[in-house]
Order: sequence, then structure tokens, then C-alpha cells
Amino acid sequence: MRSNVSMENSDLIVIGGGLVGSALAYGAARQGAKVTLLDEGDQAFRASRGNFGLVWVQGKGYGMTPYARWTRSSASLWPTLAGLLQEETGVDVHLQQPGGFCFCFSDAELEERRSKMQAIQDELQGDYPFQMMTSLEVVDRVPAIGRDVVGASYTPMDGHTNPLKLLRALHAANLKHGVNYVSGQAAREITCQGDGGERRFTVAGRFQAPRVVLAAGLGNRDLAEQLGIHAPVVPNRGQVLVGERTARFLDYPTLNVRQTDEGTIQLGDSMEEVGFNDNVTTDVLANIAQRGVRTFPVLSSLRLVRAWGALRVMSPDGFPIYQESVKYPGAFVTTCHSGVTLAAAHAFRVAPWITGSAVKPAEIEVFAGDRFMNPNYQPSHAH
Repeated sequence: MRSNVSMENSDLIVIGGGLVGSALAYGAARQGAKVTLLDEGDQAFRASRGNFGLVWVQGKGYGMTPYARWTRSSASLWPTLAGLLQEETGVDVHLQQPGGFCFCFSDAELEERRSKMQAIQDELQGDYPFQMMTSLEVVDRVPAIGRDVVGASYTPMDGHTNPLKLLRALHAANLKHGVNYVSGQAAREITCQGDGGERRFTVAGRFQAPRVVLAAGLGNRDLAEQLGIHAPVVPNRGQVLVGERTARFLDYPTLNVRQTDEGTIQLGDSMEEVGFNDNVTTDVLANIAQRGVRTFPVLSSLRLVRAWGALRVMSPDGFPIYQESVKYPGAFVTTCHSGVTLAAAHAFRVAPWITGSAVKPAEIEVFAGDRFMNPNYQPSHAH
């Protein structure tokens, strides 16, 4: 029986309308590709709505040097991304890259931090600037710091942005570049017909293209199996507290506390293996609040306005998965838990590879999902 469904054809189908998928669609559309972006909608576990907004480099890549290079390369591309989005859409994503701090509460914690940062710098042959600071040195930069802080690591590479405005800007830019954005469209089945230059992928029985990329977060695991790719991602819960707007007291992003462009305070975040439970819990939130107040005593007088839990996308070692299917060339998976930090790399370096207009970035060769099928692979979990 012949189907009455008419196919919608494009050059590339992007499955997933969060930060990863939207950045990939934007990069591909800027290359001139005709893109269809499928977004499941609010019923999906949206990591994009529960992130901390950091464009963060320091500490990343410990145990996996290519990830340090990859993260830093994306941070260096971020001003270009922010500038283009504002030029094309009028949306200011409020990127600031003044450098960032990770605070320590004991000499042992400070020494452990120094050791990890030094190891990354040594692996990169010095191309990884950082500074270990005493409490007195920190006070010169961050006067509101609490007495419990004994020191910190600082790098000039770090920054932050407004992630909700980023997602809004990417969606607006995609529409401007002609991306066919389809909301409320789940993708449960992908089929492939033909081979070589005649290969066509069909998604949800309706959308067809010679190339497809999975950017569906936790949905990538099952979808990737259909394309012969191993993407063993699992959920990892992070909880965040939001405090009321207050006068500016923090000019730098930090690993656990930041003041947004609007003046509100974010405190977090936890890392919990609780399956697909994205609820908040009082014990974890209490620990987050206590650490925040120890870091910045001024927070003790502020009111909390909301809290949330969100599920991150984690691979077994915490590092991304980037891979083209060997069985079905033209099918790709892109999955990571740093969708904000890596947005610029996804738009300007991964998207051209997926569309076929550029070679695969050398730094991500090691991030194929097949690494988890090697019994000799011993992952060192990402920071």
C-alpha cells in the first residue's frame, strides 16, 4: 500500500532542538545547507533549560588532554558567536569572559586543585594559563569573599553567558537562515535507503535527507543504535538555587556561584546519579546553599526565589561523543554535557564537518563512542 504522507526533503536533519542541536543547525545553515530541525518539545528532558550558563575552561581535560584543547578552542570562538547572533537577531546573549574562579576551603583542597591544573598545563606544554591565589590575593579581585575561603584557582579563559537568551538567539537566527524548525516532533525511528551518494535517511516517516545528526541528549542512546553508533549516555541530575536580584557584588563567574546579567544569583550545582528523576531534594539544596554562604556571606540575607533540578547528558567518562556511523555514512551523533561552553565549536567546527564542507576537527578524533567498547579503555572522568 502506498503511503499518503508527503516527504519533506532537506540537506540535513538535526534531531534535537536544545542548545546542541540549535548550534549545529545554525552552523550548517550558515554553510548554505537546507536544514530541518526537529524539536520534541517540553515533554523531553531538556538539559538546555537547566544549565548554569558557564563558558568554562579551567579544570576541563584532566585525564583527557584533547578535551582541554577542544574546550579552549570553543571558548576562543565564543565572541564571534555572540557577535554574529546579536548582529543577525538583535539578541544580546550577555557574554562576559573576565576569567573565572574555583574557590577552595582547605589547604588540602587547594593543593589538589593546583596539582590538577598543573597536570593539564604540563600536558599542553604551558598553553593553559592559570594562577593559584591565596585568600588575600582573592580578596583583591573579589572583595565579597568569605573568611572560610583559603584560596582559589583562577584562569583568564573562563566566562559566562545568559543561556536562555542564547537559546532564543539561536532559534531566531535559525529561522532567519531558513531552517525548517518543527516543534513537538518526536523522532523514534530512523530508516536508511540506498547507499553511497544515493543514501537517504527518513525520520518519523516524514522527513528525508542525505545526512542526519543526533543531538537529542538522553534520546541519543536509543537513536544511535538504529544507526550503528554506540552512544551509552545516561542522566546525571544537577540542582540549582536562584536568589533574588541584588546589587552587583560578583564580577567573575565561579564554579559554584554566579551573578547573572540581570542581577540574580545562581548557586549550584550537584552531580547525582538518580536515573530519570529531575526533582529537587532539600538535603542537596541545603548543601548548595551552605557552600554558597560560606563563599559569599552576603548571600545569607538574600531570599531564594526558586530551585530546579535538570538532567545532564553524561557518557561513562563524562567526555563528549562525536562520531559518524561506519555502517551508515552521513549519520552522526553529537552528545555532551557542556552545551553552552561548546556551542561555538558546534556551530563553527562540528557543523561544517557534518555538512561535508570541512574535515573532522582533529581534537575530537578520540571522542568516538566506540572507545567504550574497548575493554582496555580506562576512563578518567571529566571535571
